Amino acid sequence: MVTVRERTPADDAVLVRLFEEMQAHYQRPCPALDSVLQDLAALPPGVTILVAEVDTVVGFAVFSPIYPGPGLSSGLFLKELFVSSRFRHSGVGTALMRAVAAFALRHGHKRVDWTADRYKPDLHAYYQGLGALKQEDKVFFRLMDDALDTLANSDRE
Repeated sequence: MVTVRERTPADDAVLVRLFEEMQAHYQRPCPALDSVLQDLAALPPGVTILVAEVDTVVGFAVFSPIYPGPGLSSGLFLKELFVSSRFRHSGVGTALMRAVAAFALRHGHKRVDWTADRYKPDLHAYYQGLGALKQEDKVFFRLMDDALDTLANSDRE
């Protein structure tokens, strides 16, 4: 049976291992584990992490509130949904998504937004099977590294 609840600091050691697995899954380097633990201890205000347990933590969802949305309502932006490879296709992801939706409603939010890898039709079908509507009219942008620094330090006009 899957249990989903909000993360506590006691979860962080196991959560860091899941972050490490996630980074390997996306073929990205993982920062030093001590650094990740420090970041978890100092999460920015508004960041919520839900963890899914099956005897131990096997998945997580990370999200933050966003405003404004349609009708000037608030919503959540789901930054990450990850399930350990051993527990995929076992209902853990769906339990996490259900918990995110319930969290949104409990806190008065009107929607949940997220991104998905463009070339993973099975993932798109999964999300659509949950009732999500694929948003073809939006384009995702990212400002990071040198471009972030350049813009932040450019002369103001």
